[in-house]
Amino acid sequence: MIPDAPWLLDRERRCRRDGSGLTTADLLGCWRLERIWNKGSRQPASAAAALLRGLAARLRLSADGTGPEGGDLRLANSVRIGALELRFEGAGRLEGRRPLLVFSFERLLLLLGERVLIERALPQPDPLRRPFFALIAAERPLWLAARGRGGGLALWLLEETEGENEARVNEN
Repeated sequence: MIPDAPWLLDRERRCRRDGSGLTTADLLGCWRLERIWNKGSRQPASAAAALLRGLAARLRLSADGTGPEGGDLRLANSVRIGALELRFEGAGRLEGRRPLLVFSFERLLLLLGERVLIERALPQPDPLRRPFFALIAAERPLWLAARGRGGGLALWLLEETEGENEARVNEN
């Protein structure tokens, strides 16, 4: 079952009080953006979500070498039109009881297939202004919900787990 806004808002209220219980291991994989809600809205932003789905918006979360129990993550946030991909890559970690996934993007890439057309380092944000996702809930292997720093609510569907991606890479 993919949750609707009222269910997510109720879950978010409980999460603020009790925490979500989500761990780094719950987040690993490639997540496809499915729905978004603007700040304060109970209605999905259907046009914006359709555009982002059309652009194949993805959030890939992987363990940062220390393993899932280490807590550090690598993030890649991307959109794609055909073989042309715009990708932001960086690092993140879980903080607090809720928890927050606090992150910053370190570089921007424009790729055509596997070929890097443009690669730029990004400046580090002020530590007090770093972006984050306030994690609300996840039901593996289906979905993940979080609220961003700007107040919007997002729902992603799991496309592949980290282990599936590694197996696919090793096959080639």
